[in-house]
Amino acid sequence: MSTLPIRRPAVAGQFYPADPDVIRETVREHVDQATLPGDLGTVRGVIAPHAGYIYSGPTAGYAFKALSQLAPRSWTVFLMGPAHRVYFRGVALGNYSAFRTPLGDVPVAVDRVAEMLARSPLYTRFSEAHVPEHSLEVEVPFLQLMLPDFQLVPMLFGEVDPQKVAAELAEGIGPDDLIVVSNDLSHFYSYEEAHHLDHSVLDAVMAGDEIGVLRGEACGRAPVVTLMGIARRQGWTPHLLDYRTSGDTAGDRRQVVGYAAVAYTA
Repeated sequence: MSTLPIRRPAVAGQFYPADPDVIRETVREHVDQATLPGDLGTVRGVIAPHAGYIYSGPTAGYAFKALSQLAPRSWTVFLMGPAHRVYFRGVALGNYSAFRTPLGDVPVAVDRVAEMLARSPLYTRFSEAHVPEHSLEVEVPFLQLMLPDFQLVPMLFGEVDPQKVAAELAEGIGPDDLIVVSNDLSHFYSYEEAHHLDHSVLDAVMAGDEIGVLRGEACGRAPVVTLMGIARRQGWTPHLLDYRTSGDTAGDRRQVVGYAAVAYTA
């Protein structure tokens, strides 16, 4: 048994419910309301938003419904998101045996983490960045309810070149691995301006324009570009599943945040 600590929830009861029954009800409602294309293909990665569920949950439902269509197996999920609260260089993988939510503990793929740390100086443990961070945590309850068997590689992005991360990681992604990127789009623009800015980024994602994404407004630009670089090398295709803003879900359109769900398929 691992002697590593468990990463405990930081934002349960804030970004998402603290009650397990309410989490299940909320997540399943968002997933059930999502409608996917009939010919999506085999999903290998998704981009999902990471705001409070009341704001971004409906869009997240599309991304995780896409994952729920996969055949059951023991998956390793490379969960990538931006660090909002602590500055550091590289990609922080933490020093944990599991990630805990009110739904229970998800094991960390400690052997994969150790391999990555030994393989490249792009990666660091730096658990301090994980402790207060919401961008990875809010995705975990969706994963717990959509994937019956999985372990995590938690990847929190600090100051790092995402194209180098993609090049380093791409060769090691196998058939039992999935990528989940946590990303919100533009923040606190008018409803109309947000649509303009967000579709500029999403058009770049669909076109495989990594530089265009890096120039756009999205807090998860680095992990998005990492997924794009892996997808380019693996031959995966992006599909925009849903786009909306907090003005669509929470009602106030004076200053909104943009959310999108994207699936990458083989």
